[in-house]
Amino acid sequence: MPSNKPTLDAADAVGDTVTGRDRAVDVARLGALVVVMFGHCFLLLATINADGLQIGNLLGEIPAMAPLTWVAQVMPLFFLAGGAAGAYSWRAGTPWGTWLVTRAQRLCRPVFWYLAAWTVGLFGARMILGAESAAGIGRESVALLWFLGVYLVVLAFVPALTRLQTWRGLAVLIVSLLVAAAAVDGVRMAVGTPESGVANFVIVWLIPMTIGVAYARRLIGPRAALVVAASALIAQIALAVTGPYEVALVVTGAERMSNVSPPTLLLALHCTWMSCLFVAAAGAIGRWAARPRVWRVVSVGNGGAMTIYLWHIPAIAVAMFTLHAFGLDAYDVHAPGFWGLLALRALVFAIVMGVTFWLLSPLEHRRLPWWDGPVGATGARSTGAGALICVAGVALVLMAKDGLDDVGGWTALGCFLATAAAARVCAGTNTPGAPAPRRQRSSVGSSRDFEPNRQTRK
Repeated sequence: MPSNKPTLDAADAVGDTVTGRDRAVDVARLGALVVVMFGHCFLLLATINADGLQIGNLLGEIPAMAPLTWVAQVMPLFFLAGGAAGAYSWRAGTPWGTWLVTRAQRLCRPVFWYLAAWTVGLFGARMILGAESAAGIGRESVALLWFLGVYLVVLAFVPALTRLQTWRGLAVLIVSLLVAAAAVDGVRMAVGTPESGVANFVIVWLIPMTIGVAYARRLIGPRAALVVAASALIAQIALAVTGPYEVALVVTGAERMSNVSPPTLLLALHCTWMSCLFVAAAGAIGRWAARPRVWRVVSVGNGGAMTIYLWHIPAIAVAMFTLHAFGLDAYDVHAPGFWGLLALRALVFAIVMGVTFWLLSPLEHRRLPWWDGPVGATGARSTGAGALICVAGVALVLMAKDGLDDVGGWTALGCFLATAAAARVCAGTNTPGAPAPRRQRSSVGSSRDFEPNRQTRK
């Protein structure tokens, strides 16, 4: 039976840092996770009444708070961390698809546990709460998996991005992506449907991924990054004031044109300045993280990063429903004591999330039979495996969009599992006479599923 200890002790964690971790990336990942989970804790409004489960959004109720999302929207840091870690792990000559499958093995392992738990839970909710309430839970339960789906797709570009050699090439690529994002927005506005802007899921999220690769390969220095960050932030402010875009950078449920589903040029500029601001501050962040007490917290948190990301919404639900049982709902923003009840929910959530982390984070490191076996395909089999991983990522995005509340969502779930399994089959056989790619050694004190990094920047 595995231990419930998510990482090794602090001494081992610090030792691992000395031998090759990029501590700044680990801090960025964990800091972003903290912002995301408490941000959702404050944004989600829910209660149960005679009509069943009611779900709302704080920004939808108080639109004046929308500018705060420019600080709270930290998803660019996840993609930047993935780009940096992918660049650190990539070795020239490694079969592309096989490399991508090894990354997907670590990423998808806890996702399988999560989806299995929700499949059982939703059938139970249907019997206890009714079909309509179960449908609402099904929509929310997998909504955050859009990130993992897009992440799998853009991660596939990392080996190509490592071919960037100069900051000029980086600048040309970033500008090109921004122009492409603007062009897709133009088509979306002309057609009038969100579906016409889906290309921006890749275009926009490639920006922080690209900057992460450039950071790992030292193509952009702190001063240049600071200049780019300031320029992108000014452009974003100007566009928000004069352009046709919403201010909020998260889903509110009340927006006319979402900036995130699919992404827009406004979010692309946000990705640019936030990623470059990290690059400018990375040296100071890394030195701060070198302190043993700080690194212990960062190490433990990264050791269960996927647990935090996947399970914080269920933990929020547990906190909400526990308080509901005592008549302490934080749902009506105009009710007396609403903000105090919201703070109480955050406290209860922190306790529930701590218990959840302790119980479930070991699953991130428990190898699954067959799925986590060695892979070594080359040639066409490797390419096919990589392509199937990308298809699996698209299926995850579709499942997140539709939710597990109708045939479309459950079909997308089936497609994700089928294509992931097919990719594993393709990658599991080595071409006769060809050496198997060297498997990357996992590192101590970091979530392997959030792409642990390999280098320490001086």
